[in-house]
Amino acid sequence: LLKEIMSDCDNDTLLIKAEPTGPVCHTGADTCWSEKNHAEDFLSYLEHIIELRKVSDDERSYVRRLFHSGINKIAQKVGEEAVELVIEAKDVNNELFLNEASDLLFHFLILLQAKGYRLDDVTAILKERHQHK
Repeated sequence: LLKEIMSDCDNDTLLIKAEPTGPVCHTGADTCWSEKNHAEDFLSYLEHIIELRKVSDDERSYVRRLFHSGINKIAQKVGEEAVELVIEAKDVNNELFLNEASDLLFHFLILLQAKGYRLDDVTAILKERHQHK
């Protein structure tokens, strides 16, 4: 995603700022300079995939079916996943706990989009709260 294009003071160099939606090197690496994209880049990518599947014609798409079920069904799924996460948090199976945490985050991203928001909207509030501490 293109963020900004700037020229230097004598107009002979361009600085292009972009947020990648996946690997940018032809080798499949995150970058050509052995750098890693941030974890939140994957969440942005996942939000983009959810957005695409929301409007998909693929009848088999779980995300598409969930959006077509409406906001009540989406909110219900978030609640179910939250309860399942709490149950797994009380047990000792870390793999099940992490899988339920992943399910909750995934369904939370769907709920955000159903309400017209993105994870960046939530992150902005958290950053603002942190600055006021």
